[in-house]
Amino acid sequence: MIGESLELHGKLAEAVPSIAMAAGIMIEALKGGGKVMVAGNGGSAADAQHMAAELVNRFRLERAPIACVALTTDTSVMTSIANDRSFEEVFARQVLALGKRGDVLVVITTSGSSINVLKAIEAASSMGVSTVALTGKDGIHGGRVDCEIRIPSTVTPRIQEAHLLVEHILCDLVEQALSARI
Repeated sequence: MIGESLELHGKLAEAVPSIAMAAGIMIEALKGGGKVMVAGNGGSAADAQHMAAELVNRFRLERAPIACVALTTDTSVMTSIANDRSFEEVFARQVLALGKRGDVLVVITTSGSSINVLKAIEAASSMGVSTVALTGKDGIHGGRVDCEIRIPSTVTPRIQEAHLLVEHILCDLVEQALSARI
């Protein structure tokens, strides 16, 4: 496992342009008064919460809080949407309620095919919310995002490990860009 992980991390240099682009999208949104919304299922839901915590509280620098919300944390909202509508709508409905033009939605998905993630991207795009996706080798299925960071693997645990590194890099770049400004 360690060898697989090291080999994959060695290939992440290919993703540097996409990572820089994603950080730029997030920074632009935040500088314009927008917020970052983050969503994902399972382990990616935990990653969404981790990323929001790093931005709202702090990553490495003492600074003002950065506007970020994980769409995976309000169980009452999520379960009411899943019960009254469908699980496919749990993120899209929140994007429609909380998002506005100038915000950014970051989705984290190893498969790229989760219907609730695809519907969230569709909702965000329809209202002028920028979209960033962290995916695996196969990318987003049947959807389009403004920036996609593809991890060149089909092995879920390895993709998740690489996603965490990318999430930390994004938090670091955003924090550095905004810490002097906020």
